Amino acid sequence: MVSQNPKGVLLTKIENKIATLEFGHPASNSFSSDLLNRLTNELQVLSANPAVSVIVLKSSGTGAFCAGASFDELLSVTNLAEATEFFSGFANVINAMRSCSKIIVGRIHGKAVGGGVGIIAACDYVFATIDSSIKLSELSIGIGPFVIEPAITRKIGKSAMAELALASYEWKDSEWAKNKGLYAKVFAGQVTLDKELARFNSELASYNPEALLEMKTILWEDTENWENLLNERAAISGKLVLSDFTKNALRQIKK
Repeated sequence: MVSQNPKGVLLTKIENKIATLEFGHPASNSFSSDLLNRLTNELQVLSANPAVSVIVLKSSGTGAFCAGASFDELLSVTNLAEATEFFSGFANVINAMRSCSKIIVGRIHGKAVGGGVGIIAACDYVFATIDSSIKLSELSIGIGPFVIEPAITRKIGKSAMAELALASYEWKDSEWAKNKGLYAKVFAGQVTLDKELARFNSELASYNPEALLEMKTILWEDTENWENLLNERAAISGKLVLSDFTKNALRQIKK
């Protein structure tokens, strides 16, 4: 199935119990609210599909994995309701990944910023290339990684999350991300990554679906409050993105 429009592309392919879910956007695979909503809906559809045992989440192209939130859309919001709704899009995706009945394997081929790092953290297992550096730049533009923080902290711990968020100008390389637990495996290039990814997913898809579901449930224990927590965090980000500080910072970056 292909879902395509100027706000981004979403492609789903199902083969041998493995669903490959690919998102893309011409602006370095950034997320518009429309693309976030479509990704949430597709994750829910795949979660209910008995023909799927494993979901591979990837992005398009060979450049950045994900540039996070769409700066154009952040600049266009004019009130708290609009701003909160936009950040709720990330909350909804992460909650859809959390509550999905299938194991989600991330395929990361390049740099990730902000919300892209949150999406990576919400995967159950992650393959990455050596080029897959990460950065949380939110504080530098006057907001913060509040919606995605629970997902990232769950994976790498509070101290590493603080290191990543407070040094908002600093890229952390793939070795750092692997050592902290964000990535399970790192490869020299995409060819090797895809070979190992295919082998891993084929093996995983051969397992008992009920056992995989129980494993997924255990992996996400004690996150039941995220349905409310992440939306509360979205309201915080929504308020901050309307500030003069953030609007000016975004305009400077756009220039």
